[in-house]
Amino acid sequence: MKRLPNIHPGEVLLEEFLQQLNITAYRLAKETNIPQTRISEIIKKKRRITADTALRFGRYFGNSPEFWLGLQNDFDLEEEKFKLSKELDKIHSISNLQAS
Repeated sequence: MKRLPNIHPGEVLLEEFLQQLNITAYRLAKETNIPQTRISEIIKKKRRITADTALRFGRYFGNSPEFWLGLQNDFDLEEEKFKLSKELDKIHSISNLQAS
């Protein structure tokens, strides 16, 4: 089965917030006091959303920091699950072992 591409929080930031609200990365940087390079790296999927960034985005966009950290956590877990899939397949649940 073909794997669907994992959605990085920077893609959500760009497509669902900046483009939809007609806000530039420069404006977001200035109004949140986040360095513009950090915003650009997040949009380019080269940087993750930190607690600091999540707090600032949550305040600015009127949503919660948990929303932003949740996007990041979901992305990170999916990436690791893909990278470790063969190794994880070798690990058996303790509940299965006890039932034997």
